[in-house]
Amino acid sequence: MQSKPITLILGATPNPERYAYQAALRLQKYQYPYVLVGIKKGEILAKNILNHKEIQPNIDTITLYIGAQNQPEWYDYILQTKPRRVIFNPGTENPELMEILAKNEIEVIPACTLVMLSTGQY
Repeated sequence: MQSKPITLILGATPNPERYAYQAALRLQKYQYPYVLVGIKKGEILAKNILNHKEIQPNIDTITLYIGAQNQPEWYDYILQTKPRRVIFNPGTENPELMEILAKNEIEVIPACTLVMLSTGQY
């Protein structure tokens, strides 16, 4: 059996009211492996949120939960991670980053991770 691709939640937070937290719960529910990266300290479902920019191996998808104004400091990290695709959740859309990703042959998806998972489009 082939394992499911790994997702990196960029902008992870231990706050259960935030969509990034909900995304982790939903990925767990649908048995997708995931890595949590963000500036907030804490954990989700006993997984630590990584607070450094160490490149994580074998990332297929980055799902963004960081506003456009705070994304520039993450551009290099995202590119060095070499994901197949980046999902821009509502409120994270950023034409500059979208263009950079497209030029680097990384698929750009302006969508909602939660909706994609619940409708089987993930």
